[in-house]
Amino acid sequence: MTTDQFSVAGKTAIITGASSGIGRIVAERFADDGANVVVCSREQANVDPVAEEIGENALAVECDVTDRGAVDALVSATVSEFGGLDVLVNNAGASFMAGFDDISPNGWAKVMDINLNGTYHCTQAAGEALKEESENENGGHAGASVINIASVAGQQGSPYMSHYGAAKAGVINFTRSLAFEWAGSGVRVNCVAPGFVATKGLESQMGISADDVAREDVERRVGLSEEIADVVQFLASPASSYVVGETIAAAGVPDIMESPEL
Repeated sequence: MTTDQFSVAGKTAIITGASSGIGRIVAERFADDGANVVVCSREQANVDPVAEEIGENALAVECDVTDRGAVDALVSATVSEFGGLDVLVNNAGASFMAGFDDISPNGWAKVMDINLNGTYHCTQAAGEALKEESENENGGHAGASVINIASVAGQQGSPYMSHYGAAKAGVINFTRSLAFEWAGSGVRVNCVAPGFVATKGLESQMGISADDVAREDVERRVGLSEEIADVVQFLASPASSYVVGETIAAAGVPDIMESPEL
């Protein structure tokens, strides 16, 4: 039995917010499997080491996803370097914890701008290249893909992160709407909604590091960046050719109301 359908070898992918955390692991995973990767972040100095570690099939580009000119330049640099674009992973995001009454108009706008508007800018700017690549696909490939990274906060809400939850809910709805529009062009649009992931940010907030998380432990609510990368690779690969417009939650054991003991 072959597992080639799970491969992203030969594809070219842009991964935003790739200087650390989930984005960096996704970039490394894709490159290890034979993909060309374009890693971007707001500071060139933050993504240069990522590209250097990956090697010759990686390109580091400074890009603020809220700046449409910078996003257009990112797509142009990708096509110029690798000849096309197969996969866009909209991973760049940001937030902060605050009660709704304490969120300033500027703070609300900033979180919306990075998480939701950034996804809009990158996807629209990459659209032509993705559709062109999808038309050129042959040999069993599943066409081009957009994979948006949302959050379970966008599915079920999150106290003290109402701005973030609202932005990610927008990303989830955007995913389903665009998936319908672009399906005729051969571009699949899907979404991943992670729960708590053991990144440096979570470690600083909750004191939980990746060393504290075991993949074989089913009963948990904290995951690893590698586990999110697994889902992203699946959505970018031919194995998910019949998955369109979906949001896959990767959040461990469901947080549900338990039945009282009788």
